[in-house]
Amino acid sequence: MSTHVESRKRRGTHIPQLAPLSFTVITMVLFVLFFVMPGGLGLYYAFTDYNGVGSPDWIGLENFANLFQDEDFYSALLRTLTYTALTVPLGFAVSLLSAWLLTHPRTKGVGPARVIFFLPWLVSPIVAGVIWRWLFGESFGLVNYLLSLVGLAPVSWQSNANLSLAVVIMAGIWGGMAFSMLLFIAALKNIPQSYYEAASIDGASTWQQFWRITLPLLRPTSFMVVLLSTIAAMKEFALIISINGGGPGTENYLMVQYIYSTGFERARIGYASAASMVLMVLLLIIAGIQMRFDKGAEYE
Repeated sequence: MSTHVESRKRRGTHIPQLAPLSFTVITMVLFVLFFVMPGGLGLYYAFTDYNGVGSPDWIGLENFANLFQDEDFYSALLRTLTYTALTVPLGFAVSLLSAWLLTHPRTKGVGPARVIFFLPWLVSPIVAGVIWRWLFGESFGLVNYLLSLVGLAPVSWQSNANLSLAVVIMAGIWGGMAFSMLLFIAALKNIPQSYYEAASIDGASTWQQFWRITLPLLRPTSFMVVLLSTIAAMKEFALIISINGGGPGTENYLMVQYIYSTGFERARIGYASAASMVLMVLLLIIAGIQMRFDKGAEYE
């Protein structure tokens, strides 16, 4: 009898140990199926002339050689870098300012304000793009309608490439602000108030407290926000497609739009795969540089 009970106990102790192992195995299988295998297949296609039909033929570095001579590729890359260079710092500043205001003890109506600021993150990029397209449409947009009410001429938000990109930048900042703001709010709440009280006693102004106390202590969170925002901006697709489709024409094609158009509209899967590999390398380089700077700042 005792032997039977002991065997049941031994079997019962294996169940809690198998549960985390099962979840780990499932996660690894999904990661291999949806990340490793597509990535490996894309890397293979980058060295072939695959067009989506038939079997691919190995052509070596020909796709990369043609890619670095493609003016459309450089145009998409420049627009992507421009979009990232403008969206990331502006989004960082807006998110940090919003978080600081929402955690300031003198701010009123913090609860409703947090809900309002968090709403953009709940809206999908496609819906957000439709909203911004409705706001900044040339012939039907709300902004041009309001301008006409005060006697101003309508603005060519869609047909002007720079204005069209500006609308996408504003929409990108608006859509990504909430998540970064939540990270900053959590980090700000972890800063001991005694630091600010001691600084106030020493006569430090609000700006001095922010510059000397808040920003240095937010360094890990700032690094994470900048890294995630940079990766998201470099991979932006749904928002710009729903706002203006990368228009006018192809002037506002970002890298992902260029890859999608080349691979699926022109049926050049191998060539598009080579472009996606270049984008991946750029993201790795940017992430490595940011991590290098962050580690260097820790030892200052």
